[in-house]
Amino acid sequence: MKKPLILITTGDPKGIGPEVTRKALKDPRIKKMADFFVIEPVDGTGFGAIKKAVEILKKGRAQALVTAPVNKSVVRFKGHTEYLAKATNTRKFAMMFYAASMKVTIVTRHLPLLKVPRSLTRENIETAIDLTNKALKKYFEISKPRIGVCGLNPHAGEQGLMGDEEKKIIIPAIKRAKRNAPGVQGPLPGDAAFYMAHKGMLDAVVAMYHDQGLAPFKMLAFNKGVNVTLGLPFIRTSPDHGTAYDIAGKGIADPNSMKEAMKLAARMSAY
Repeated sequence: MKKPLILITTGDPKGIGPEVTRKALKDPRIKKMADFFVIEPVDGTGFGAIKKAVEILKKGRAQALVTAPVNKSVVRFKGHTEYLAKATNTRKFAMMFYAASMKVTIVTRHLPLLKVPRSLTRENIETAIDLTNKALKKYFEISKPRIGVCGLNPHAGEQGLMGDEEKKIIIPAIKRAKRNAPGVQGPLPGDAAFYMAHKGMLDAVVAMYHDQGLAPFKMLAFNKGVNVTLGLPFIRTSPDHGTAYDIAGKGIADPNSMKEAMKLAARMSAY
């Protein structure tokens, strides 16, 4: 079978992206899985390489994209996920974090915490559940996915005593999502949901906001986690870390997350 062609953008040239890319591509196990083409930065931010990669992918000349981290404040965008969705006219998309030990999708992404409650809608919660369900079936061959949906408030609202987002937004979204994802359950308190996932009682967790999902995920998979954008017309993964300016250029950056991103992109491209 012909190996997939996977594009790599090395991210911010001042960060650790170029280093972890170089280290990861030296692994013979990685090179056996796919053909990789590195798009070098054409500017000081790494954004030009992302644009070039999208042009190639939209023409169908590659199957997947692996993106090393950029500095959002320098590039002046919210993140790869939002940019790639806009560039491909993708309306329904979601950010999943993958590791062998846990899978987490977050409903809202890079938002100030103050804006999270009013940014939650039945539609974006249902989208996160639906895309997670489809990904678990297609890419991870889980025939009957068990998905736990977190509440927003402590104790998942405690029947409205600690907030009404669960009653007004989250529960109706779960009921609608059950039509296509009968294994979904919730809303669950965040601590319960992640305990259940850790113990193998759930295949994935849908969290309402960034740190609700990422804090427990990174505790378990800090150097092995992969960010996956669901819903795009092509596969996109990235290592689950930032530019790490403080260690850039010192030769000590850990490439494991980048390796996992490359392996997952190759694996998903086979479907």
